[in-house]
Amino acid sequence: MASVVVTRRHDLTDAQWAVLEPLLPGRKKPGRPPKWSKRQLIDGIRW
Repeated sequence: MASVVVTRRHDLTDAQWAVLEPLLPGRKKPGRPPKWSKRQLIDGIRW
């Protein structure tokens, strides 16, 4: 996955995301791809 440019103080840095990403569950169900990435969802929750 391409890195996301950190433009706001609540966005995760690439280093923080590298630590957090392996702890999140993988996608299990087939179907429509998600509208937002997990990183975008976490940034939104933190905002």
